Amino acid sequence: MKTIIKFLIIFAISLNAQAADKASPIKKEALHWIGLGENAVQCQLCPRRCILSPGQKGFCRGRKNINGKLYSLNYAQPVAVHVDPIEKKPLAHVYPGTKSFSIATAGCNLRCKFCQNWEISQLDPESVKVEPVPPEKIVALAKETNCKTIAFTYTEPIIFYEYMLAIAKIAKTEGIECVMHSAGFVNEEPLRELCKYITAANIDLKGFEDKFYASYCEGDVQTVLNALKVLKEEGVWIEITNLLIPGANDSEKDIRKLVKWVKENLGKSTPIHFARFHPMYKLTNLSPTPLSSLKRAYKIAKEEGMNYVYIGNVPQHIGEDTNCPKCGKLLIRRIGYTVTEDAIKDGKCPQCGTAIPGIWD
Repeated sequence: MKTIIKFLIIFAISLNAQAADKASPIKKEALHWIGLGENAVQCQLCPRRCILSPGQKGFCRGRKNINGKLYSLNYAQPVAVHVDPIEKKPLAHVYPGTKSFSIATAGCNLRCKFCQNWEISQLDPESVKVEPVPPEKIVALAKETNCKTIAFTYTEPIIFYEYMLAIAKIAKTEGIECVMHSAGFVNEEPLRELCKYITAANIDLKGFEDKFYASYCEGDVQTVLNALKVLKEEGVWIEITNLLIPGANDSEKDIRKLVKWVKENLGKSTPIHFARFHPMYKLTNLSPTPLSSLKRAYKIAKEEGMNYVYIGNVPQHIGEDTNCPKCGKLLIRRIGYTVTEDAIKDGKCPQCGTAIPGIWD
């Protein structure tokens, strides 16, 4: 604990005005772009494929054409650094009870009206002045704080792709695994490259209709579904989060379609987390998701044959535990982000021997 506190104090100091004034951002040429002539470039990272003239930034604000080359503006510029429980990602079947060194930078390639981290996701990286933290330092700090994994989270990690990839490559050589929480709004080629270094991903499948994605996120669902298929093909462990927003994506029809797609394309053992919406950002006029809606979604997923369904963001601590799908034995008991009991042995239920998919010690 002393090590963690020491690190957080050091990092907080690095964000003060004096340190920031002296900081020099690391100039990093971006990956996945092409030149178009006359110094114009086209980004190939996400489906927006922004075409940028010199001096222009992409939709995500994190990539900029500088003299005919595309550069990452948030490389080694984390704006959030925490040591979290892996359960907070949320990942229920990945090293339960362990710590994850979690980072984010400014920017996002979506515009979700319900974003819980909008203060940093909708920030322009060039407006942020922090002392650079190079990839090797992130890995060293993860080891120093005894974290089992490094998590790319809070904002959209795809927009700090170069930073994430560099960290993940170093971490792999140091025996630390990397996970991410992403909206999955990314092109296939960069995602397949990243999959070589990512152990697990929780993907926000925000809804199942393009109308919802267009209206609430300025994105599209097919891109996310394609990303999920790629992750599955590449052997990355997948968990799904579906934030239920009253009157927007919480109908029985929407939930059932989403669950059926997950079952048919990712498998019935893919964990689904139904999360409670809380009014924030541009949707402060709405009420929190009723507990009855979350219970209904849970019931629908079980009716459709999903083995592992969870409920998140509720104080009643329901729907947090992992049970054996065959004999019903309680395998992992959770209270919030704390694991109070873990009975899984060698990846199996100790009572009936059923294999429990996931990544276990």
